[in-house]
Amino acid sequence: MKNIKFVVYGIVFGIILTKAEVISWFRIQEMFRFQSFHMYGIIGSAVIVGAASIMLVKKLKLKSVNGEDIIFPTKPYNKGILIGGAMFGLGWALTGACPGPIFAIIGNGYSVFVVTLIFALLGAWTYGLLRDRLPH
Repeated sequence: MKNIKFVVYGIVFGIILTKAEVISWFRIQEMFRFQSFHMYGIIGSAVIVGAASIMLVKKLKLKSVNGEDIIFPTKPYNKGILIGGAMFGLGWALTGACPGPIFAIIGNGYSVFVVTLIFALLGAWTYGLLRDRLPH
């Protein structure tokens, strides 16, 4: 029962995604066809909020809930990022669903996206299986 707050947060987040039309297959297709600014505006504002949040955490030297220092490790660039990003984008464009809101899409009654969820989980499982042999 102590984790019920996360279920509530998830439901509220799903409602926000739905109302903002982030889960709309049509909005996603408009984005990939460069026909609408809607999704670019949402993604862009998320990047700005995220960057500002990281800047504030660093500047104010904020601590985690447990009182630990928050560290942002630097990650080196490699070709695996380009390959993985291309695969992610291709899957997003073909299915019309980013992995994040798949549950919100299914929750809105689009049960065909269970297939997308299964393949997203299969892809994550495959990555875990092959991780040591992939370029990092």
